Amino acid sequence: MNRFKNILRAWLPFVVTISAFCLLVYASIQQAYRQGANDPQIQMANDAVNALVHGQSAEALVPAVKVSVDDSLTPFLIIYDASGKELASSAALDGQTPALPDGVFDSTRHLGENRISWQPKAGVRIATVIDSYPGGFVLAGRNMREVELREAQASAFAGITWILAMLGTLAVIVFGEFLLVEKK
Repeated sequence: MNRFKNILRAWLPFVVTISAFCLLVYASIQQAYRQGANDPQIQMANDAVNALVHGQSAEALVPAVKVSVDDSLTPFLIIYDASGKELASSAALDGQTPALPDGVFDSTRHLGENRISWQPKAGVRIATVIDSYPGGFVLAGRNMREVELREAQASAFAGITWILAMLGTLAVIVFGEFLLVEKK
């Protein structure tokens, strides 16, 4: 029983330290992937707002080809008037422009810009940037499928690293306790 306590006492600092570092690495990678998922949409939304403010029409800014948001990785635009009514859209989900959750326009109006992960349908997540401008709102979005795959890979890698590090440190401590400690 005394050896078990010695092993546990020696292993506990490793458990805490390894767990903290694995969690930190995973969280850093996950956030880098997630924040990077917004990069093209930030530019698209900003450029569209600038064009709208300078007199270009919503229809002229939005590509005519519809993007199937549930299976395409192509970024898309949706432009709304100040009341939240759709003016132009290059997004399609089940044949229609997907509807935003309640409160998004109010929040965007207050913040000026809103970045959300939006799930318009089970199994479909969209990295979305919404900018407000005097005439309404511009939404730029992109399916997050690839980002979510990368996040899952990072999670698996962090989990495997954590398990291996735990087992490795435990093995070294047990080895030290049973083979290197002098018997009294």
